[in-house]
Amino acid sequence: MSIDIEILTGATSWPIARPLLHAVWPDNAAASGPAFAAADLRVLLEDETGLACHVGIHWRDAMWNDRKIRIGGIGAIATRPDCRRRGYASIALNAATQTLKDERATDFALLFCEPQQAAFFQERRWRAFTGEIRTPAPGSGPGTPYVFDLRRAPREGVIDLCGSPW
Repeated sequence: MSIDIEILTGATSWPIARPLLHAVWPDNAAASGPAFAAADLRVLLEDETGLACHVGIHWRDAMWNDRKIRIGGIGAIATRPDCRRRGYASIALNAATQTLKDERATDFALLFCEPQQAAFFQERRWRAFTGEIRTPAPGSGPGTPYVFDLRRAPREGVIDLCGSPW
């Protein structure tokens, strides 16, 4: 088995990522949820069959307990259905968090997940954020927030994402 990982800018890599993301989340399913920002960077994992996994990286200047912070958002974690259960999402997620660590200006990583995905992230050292997340449309958050320590990661308090889309 051979895999390649590339980390590319979000806009220029969209044509590469789009078919995978649309295969995992058809347009009509995505239209019913909240609007999300385009990724600043994309982790793309290819195996011998083509693009197998994607992780989006988003930088956001935000506030935590009225203090300015820089968050590395992780989103659009998608693995092609025929490539699941091979560890590709773990590899791509590790590449994304390492990219944020190497950047050295990001305080912590943040993602949102559904309850059925929580164990996956907890096994990879993501911790639940039990505080309040402020978004422009209260209640529009897509799941439970999890944080990953880069320099520091809060477990509680108030995170204000300071605008949308996230």
